Parts: sequence; structure tokens; C-alpha cells
Amino acid sequence: MDMDRPETDGRRIVRQVIGGKSVAASSGSEIDVVCPSDGLVFASIPASDAEDVDRAVRAAAAAFETGPWPRMPAVERGRLLTRLCHLVEKNGDELAALESRDTGKPARQGKADVAATLRYYEFYGGAADKIHGDTLPFLDGYTALTLREPHGVVGGIIPWNYPLQILARVAGAALAMGNTLVIKPAEDASLTAVRMAELAREAGFPDGVFNVVTGYGGEAGAALSAHPLVDYVTFTGSPATGTAIQQAAALNNRGVTMELGGKSPQIVFADADLDKALPVLVNAIIQNGGQTCSAGSRVLVERPVYEAVASALAERFARLVAGPHDADLDLGALINPRQKARVAGMVADAEKAGIPVLARGAIRPDVRAGGYYFAPVLFGTVDPSATIAREEVFGPVLTLFSFDGEEEAVRLANGTDYGLVAGIWTKDGARQHRMAKRVRAGQVFVNGYGAGGGIELPFGGFKRSGHGREKGFEALYDMSATKTIVFNHG
Repeated sequence: MDMDRPETDGRRIVRQVIGGKSVAASSGSEIDVVCPSDGLVFASIPASDAEDVDRAVRAAAAAFETGPWPRMPAVERGRLLTRLCHLVEKNGDELAALESRDTGKPARQGKADVAATLRYYEFYGGAADKIHGDTLPFLDGYTALTLREPHGVVGGIIPWNYPLQILARVAGAALAMGNTLVIKPAEDASLTAVRMAELAREAGFPDGVFNVVTGYGGEAGAALSAHPLVDYVTFTGSPATGTAIQQAAALNNRGVTMELGGKSPQIVFADADLDKALPVLVNAIIQNGGQTCSAGSRVLVERPVYEAVASALAERFARLVAGPHDADLDLGALINPRQKARVAGMVADAEKAGIPVLARGAIRPDVRAGGYYFAPVLFGTVDPSATIAREEVFGPVLTLFSFDGEEEAVRLANGTDYGLVAGIWTKDGARQHRMAKRVRAGQVFVNGYGAGGGIELPFGGFKRSGHGREKGFEALYDMSATKTIVFNHG
């Protein structure tokens, strides 16, 4: 494995991948990699700047303009993605352990992320030769047709919460369509991205097709989104950063896909099967410590069953325990001190505002003092206008609301600036259809939530949650452009 070289203190010295080679930052600068479970440095990554990004983009551009990749038959690109899938499976234990240590998530979540990553490369490996154009009816003496062609160089800016999965959902679709890639993972979680670039090289991807540049967002990320040779940008993260990236890309008139978070509701009607709903309601907010764009962070409960649901959720929250990633408890640490402070501040403000805390989880007493742990919190009877009811916390914090009837449920569900995911719990089939159509969200789940990753299911939001779609065949359309060709044959 090229990505690490142990020093005398045991720290991994990670190298980014540019043009098929493992290289340091041009400046020689590095960033400490800290394990969220204990706050200890265990690796370092290159602190790349605009010069390194330029090298990576030019390598990707050369691979697209003069290399074999975009001219390779689609079925051959698919076979390489399938080969990469097999290498992920072969190295799954290593990838899962690395992801878990780098992000602080429980070990089983790291394994689940590897399973989803496998599915992305498997799906897009099979889909590469399934996207085609059309022949269009036109004037007599003409034949008109369309082709789907790659954009060119795709810049992917990857967040720290699911680096392995989100890299796969970007890379799978982009590469299947014949684009070349420059990936900038978050500085807090870059290790599996670098490892995936190494595995892509091992799988036989041509040099320059799969590049990973590490560094700070304000330097490397900004340089990537503004680079004139980048033809398309995809980003998952905060609305504020998404706005800055779109503005940078707009200077070059480049397209973007933006997934910018959510404040997703789960709507529980009085006729819902609570035995099935309750564990899903809890898991949807504690998975990955609540650091999930699609987290079900608001539970709307019809008034006749509100007390029963609140009591049952409080009982479950009181039993939740956070701890080290390798202890594999209900949840792990948050990603860094800034995120812990942000979550703690929003919870403290809600308590000062008089919002009642119905239950708190616990932190295992023997955790290292340097870990970034935050115990789960359940708030009840939240005012819909409260900050914690409207803004994304990105932590293990669940808010409860009561409603009377469908109209109020719809009003509450749509009452934030976000529109990413929603859950509807009811046995009434007609209500299921009415609510699913009226809730403003890119994905709506009925009597369930999340569907195990849903690689095949188009994913993206409305309103402040962003635009464009990832996953499924929709992502292949976003990662390509339509070319129209007209033949005048008399």
C-alpha cells in the first residue's frame, strides 16, 4: 500500500494521488489526522494548495483529451468499475477499519459503508453501457439524433461524514460516463479517498483518470471549484460553502450538482405501526452520530399518540451510549471539536429557550478525555419557529412536534428551508399517496426510512437542500451532456 509510510512515532505519512503517482504537496506541508475517538494524531496528509490542484486538474484534462478513457467502449469502462468493486471487497476490512478510525463512527457503520461502496461500483459498472441517445422525428430529408457525452474533468468535493460512500456515488457515475476525476476530500477524513485512488490504479484505470488531492477546503477546495479546466463540479456539504462553490464555478460557466443538507421530517400518524416505526425513528437520527444530511431530525406525531410516542422514544434515548469507534456502541464521536461545540451550543440555546429535554443518552465512562463525544438528546414540544426546529444540527439531537390532521402535518413538514428526505408512517393507503405528493422533499419513504442506502434511488433536494440528482440512472444524466446531431441527406 503506497498511502502510508510509518515514521518512528508510528504515524502514517499519506501521499495524495496525481496522474497515477503518489506524491506529497508541492510545498511539503502536511495536516495532522486526528482520530475523533481519542483526539490523538495517527497520520498526516498533504496540505495541498492551488499549485497541486492545478497539477491534478491538468493530469485529468490530459487523460480526457488525449488518453484512452473517454474513447474506451462503455462496456470496458464498466468492467474496470467492476474490477474496482472486487478490489473494494478484497480490501473491505482494511477500508472499514480506516473509515471508522478516521471519522469516529462505530465499526459496524464502517462495514456498512464498505457494503454501500461495493454496491455503487457494482451498479455503475453495470450501467456504463446502458445510457444512450435517441433518434428524433424531424423534417423530411433529415435524420436527427442525440448522444450523451461526458463533461470532461469533474471536480468532486467530498464531505467528512461518509467519505467512502460519497466518493463512490460521485466516482461511479462520473467514471461510467467517461469523465475524468479530481477528488478533494475533507481535510478531516481523507484516508479512504486516497486508498480508493490507489485501488483504482491497481484495477487498471489509466493514469490521470482518478486523482485525489488532499488539503484544506479554503485552499485546495476553492482552487478546484474555480479552476478553468474543470468542466463540472459536484459538492456535498453546507449551504454556505455550496453557495461559494457555485459562485466560483459560475465564473467559468460550469455546471454543478449540490447536495446541501436537510432538516428532514418523519410524520407519524395515529394509525402507524409504532413497533416498526420506533426503532427506525431512533436510528435515523443516531446513525453516524446524527452527522447525516438525510438524518430524520424532526418527528411529527399526530396528537392522539404523541404522549405514547414521546414516552417510548424517551425510554430508548435514555439507553443510548456513545463510545469509541472500535467499541461498536450505538454511536461514536463527532468529527472534530468545532462540530462538538456547534452541537453543544445549539442544544444549550434550546434549553435556555425553555424547550424541554425528554431524555439524554450517555457517554461510556471510560472514554478518553480527548474524544469528541456528545450524548444523544431528545427534545419535546418544540416551537416550529425555534432555531433547533429549523436549522440542521448535524448531531444526535431529535426534536418532537405534535399535529392535528394532514393539513397541519404538511405545514410543519414543509416549514423549513430544506427539502431533502421525509418519512411518512401510516396504514392508510390513500393518505400515503396524498402525503407523499404534498411533502416537499427529494425522497419520500412510506413506512420506512433510508432503504439501506438506496443506490438505485435518485437522491437530491429541493429548496436550500440543493439541486441536481445523485444515485441511480439520474446521476448518469447529471454527469453527461446531450449533444444533438442533424444529418441533411436530401
